[in-house]
Amino acid sequence: QVQLVESGGGSVQAGGSLTLSCGASGVAFISFEMGWFRQAPGKEREFVAAINWSGERTFYADAVKGRFTISRDNGKNTALLQMNSLKPEDTALYSCVARLATNLLQIGTTYEDLRIWSDWGQGTQVTVSS
Repeated sequence: QVQLVESGGGSVQAGGSLTLSCGASGVAFISFEMGWFRQAPGKEREFVAAINWSGERTFYADAVKGRFTISRDNGKNTALLQMNSLKPEDTALYSCVARLATNLLQIGTTYEDLRIWSDWGQGTQVTVSS
């Protein structure tokens, strides 16, 4: 099991930027695919972005495509989420997630399915004001 700790959340005005960081410990970081989910008050948890073990493949929700960038530094056991052009609707608790890269996705399953992610961080709050 991997321990995940997020940081970097905060309050920002619309149009601003934030970078979230997720530190992982307890495992070989390179063995894990990483991702981010978010949950706004009164809404279901939703997929934001994911990255494969090498960092060569990234995936994004349509709502953040072109504004957010996910990356990872395997030497520092860290995953990042760079968020630009933030909107009030981006306000949510952002959680870092991880899953073993050797667990291949079953047919019909995508990174957007929260059930495939085995490890979750506590989350960091992002608030965007208009």
